[in-house]
Amino acid sequence: MVNSINMKETVEDAKYIFNNGFACSESVIYAIRKNFHLDLSDDVIAMSSGFPWGLGRAYCICGALAGGTMCLGYFFGRREPNDPKINKCFDLTKEFSDAFVEFAGCQCCGKITEGLNREHNGHKSKCTTIVAMSTQKVCEIVCRELEIEIIDN
Repeated sequence: MVNSINMKETVEDAKYIFNNGFACSESVIYAIRKNFHLDLSDDVIAMSSGFPWGLGRAYCICGALAGGTMCLGYFFGRREPNDPKINKCFDLTKEFSDAFVEFAGCQCCGKITEGLNREHNGHKSKCTTIVAMSTQKVCEIVCRELEIEIIDN
């Protein structure tokens, strides 16, 4: 585990990889894994590949929200049945979800990107801001809870 995180670098990594081949959920997980130096295989990114465009183009839950939730689950989720640790995970996930909704207006990919064509018309730009916000908020929560210093330069 790291002692400090460069917030700007973490967010820039998410934006860069989002604009260079990964989708929203994959990008959030990629940046968190890279910058927290997590010993996770590429399988974790593959596991999130069905989330983009609202669960495989169904335009339901935003993939960046789903990817960020997966990251919070990694850090704070339970690994054994009936572990009450799940309650903290729920609380932190709700905090993330509430911040996401405040920023994006809702959790629904289809509503967030309404009127934007996936290939044109600002869709990529809008989603880049969503990926950046999601990555930053997850990073803030993890750093606060694990007492990791945030460096923002």
